[in-house]
Amino acid sequence: MPTLGIIGSGNIGSAIARLAVASNMNVVIANSRGIESLRELIAELGPMASAGTVEQAADSADAVVLSIPLTAVKDLPTGLLRGKIVLDTSNYYPFRDGRIAELDAGTTTTSELVARWLDGAFYVKAFGNILAHHIPLLVRPSDAPDRSVLPIASNDAEAKIQAAALIERLGFDTLDAGTLAKTWAFEPESAGYTRIYLADPSTPDDQLLSSIPSPTPADQVKAALDSATRVNVAERAF
Repeated sequence: MPTLGIIGSGNIGSAIARLAVASNMNVVIANSRGIESLRELIAELGPMASAGTVEQAADSADAVVLSIPLTAVKDLPTGLLRGKIVLDTSNYYPFRDGRIAELDAGTTTTSELVARWLDGAFYVKAFGNILAHHIPLLVRPSDAPDRSVLPIASNDAEAKIQAAALIERLGFDTLDAGTLAKTWAFEPESAGYTRIYLADPSTPDDQLLSSIPSPTPADQVKAALDSATRVNVAERAF
């Protein structure tokens, strides 16, 4: 039985943990606040889930979901995720992360930067373009005709194949969105971010957390990525 390590127990990390347990996977979860802070979540998830240190979440896992603030990635132990399939949800939010000159200048993408920080990991960008509360609402069985599609990107073809298989087990189909240089197409404010999963894409920003999702097929995701123009993140205030 495979084990999924999850580093970060926020909304997205917790949502993915629930999907993993529901798909008969063991889960080891870690966060920056320590094992005791995870007691309630582990009790909810049941006997297939356990809390651990970040080292335990990485060492015991067949693959790792990384869902922590962008700048916290740099504080992970050196080599922690070397040799691991890593599904990273990171996005750049200056109000939280501070200004990062490389990203503001557009000389690299968030995913390229994180992949560099995680030297030796088999890095895949995934789950970063969908709201956490929409994840459980859009999950479907493998044979469902209304499965939603998540874009994934990596510079490693085999890592993408393995990540796709994992995500499909969790309840979504996937679309190969290319290399990490192209991940701007499904980062915040882009055409491939969040609103493609809404029943009403014109929903105001202040109502997104109560918005109703709609199943989103591959052709709709691909059209959004193809139409995307790169956002000037230096102007991002949120």
